[in-house]
Amino acid sequence: MARTLAIDEAAALLQRGDVLAYPTEAVWGLGCDPDNEASVLRLLGLKRRPVEKGLILVAAHLDPLRRWLDLPALPPERLAVVLASWPGPHTWVMPAAADAPRWITGGRDSIAVRISADPVVSALCEAFGGALVSTSANIGGEPPAHRRAELDPALCAAVDGLVAGETGGLAQPTPIRLALDGSILRA
Repeated sequence: MARTLAIDEAAALLQRGDVLAYPTEAVWGLGCDPDNEASVLRLLGLKRRPVEKGLILVAAHLDPLRRWLDLPALPPERLAVVLASWPGPHTWVMPAAADAPRWITGGRDSIAVRISADPVVSALCEAFGGALVSTSANIGGEPPAHRRAELDPALCAAVDGLVAGETGGLAQPTPIRLALDGSILRA
């Protein structure tokens, strides 16, 4: 099993391209540097998730997400709704910047993002210095792990570390909504 890491140790591993499991608002997540294609593809392989599904990016504040997004493509009133929901457990599918990589967008012209209020997620993003990939720490099709003890042992052995902490206590993963109209993609 991968060793348990403090936030600063975890950030150093992320900066060198490693893949980590970490607690989020509701479930354990897998994360890596979204700019590192090899890391993202490794994460997708561990999860057995096709790149075409795209991934969520999580950050402690908007600035690290700006370069991934085409904010002017959102009507101002819709952007105001999105921004008013953050920081918090709200994931929004927003217009992607033209140069957002396919390994994150899944080839779509949109990208799912969240500004988290979770103390572990926020601290990890701050220590790393940017946004992180955030997808549930489970093999595709298997239930997500709400507690560390529920993590798949094979997945734990395959990641480079487990960030110390507990999930934030939400019963379900964060809802995913379309920023353009507020429609719910995942309740």
